[in-house]
Amino acid sequence: MSEHFSVERGLFDDVMVPNYAPAAVIPVRGQGSRVWDQQDKEYIDFAGGIAVSALGHCHPALVGALKEQGEKLWHLSNVLTNEPALRLAKKLVDNTFAEKVYFCNSGAEANEAALKLARRWALEVHGEEKSQIIAFKQGFHGRTFFTVTVGGQTAYSDGFGPKPGNIDHAEYNNLDSFKALISDKTCAVMIEPLQGEGGIISPTTEFIQGVSDLCKQHNALLIFDEVQTGVGRLGELYGYMDLNVTPDILTTAKGLGGGFPIGAMLTTTVIAEHLKVGTHGSTYGGNPLACAVAEAVLDTVNTPDILAGVKAKANLYVASLKAINTKYDVFSEIRGKGLLIGAVLNDKYQGQAKAFLNAAMEEGVMVLVAGASVIRFAPSLIIPDEDIALGLARFEKAVASLA
Repeated sequence: MSEHFSVERGLFDDVMVPNYAPAAVIPVRGQGSRVWDQQDKEYIDFAGGIAVSALGHCHPALVGALKEQGEKLWHLSNVLTNEPALRLAKKLVDNTFAEKVYFCNSGAEANEAALKLARRWALEVHGEEKSQIIAFKQGFHGRTFFTVTVGGQTAYSDGFGPKPGNIDHAEYNNLDSFKALISDKTCAVMIEPLQGEGGIISPTTEFIQGVSDLCKQHNALLIFDEVQTGVGRLGELYGYMDLNVTPDILTTAKGLGGGFPIGAMLTTTVIAEHLKVGTHGSTYGGNPLACAVAEAVLDTVNTPDILAGVKAKANLYVASLKAINTKYDVFSEIRGKGLLIGAVLNDKYQGQAKAFLNAAMEEGVMVLVAGASVIRFAPSLIIPDEDIALGLARFEKAVASLA
């Protein structure tokens, strides 16, 4: 038997590296869109573990898949494949532009694989001159040294010594800024089909179409980072499906496992062949447990009912947030798409998003921030309408306490 001892918030400061500053509250169980802490206080979950818990907490289909696979097979080496991985890959291929799939454990790893593949493709097909990677300011692509350098936030990438080279950043939604950087030496462009961490910013049609056209013109690979926007979050299975633009490589994670760590990189056969045996790998990537859970997530989310429900629930959020704002005048804009919504604080409340998050927590509702002045909502895709109403009533109390 393992030894049990009292677990309190103070223990974090004793035993954990100080790169996080978690709340005083320690959640101990969740069901659907509700979570309870050690004191049995209930919270409505509008954060979804940062757009991860796409089907809420302890969804029966996911619990069932985990238990069933947990009795069969947990892990194998890459020398062998397994049934859940092959089934999941087939379903991803059948439901997207992609023809080939690579599995890993996180969004950062999926993006790392995408960037390494793009560089390898450019080197082998076009030669070493073609190595520039273009991404966007305020973008976010993960925390490995390569992905954090490609991400457009120096606060996350500075202070660790020399960075991977030949990476440039354009302004999101500014086609001229992008046009000034791209050339025949560009090997890849990495972009979010809606900027998440950067403030919940949707691309204009002209911009995203222009980026795609210029990539084709200069023979550069278009990489869509759909770690946050994928798996139904925006109301389509993947965000690109609504933009009339198809990427060459797509990365997915977060919601894909519904809370179990998994990531995937999707691409075409022609591009994929450059990651031949031995060029890239992951010990845990494609393990049977993760793939069995992800398959259950995909089967559940990828239905017309659930995807239409995302759009309907989004309308409910936006209408209610606007009603709250009519009373208290704290937001300049409610933006986003599907169930990735940003409430942008107006000039009077600049930089105070964290204060709103803390006040919401006090009232029993969990929200997120996206930068210092945007409150982010990324709830379960199947959150019941009554939980939305109750959570927003609690959120309104938090707003009232600060306004």
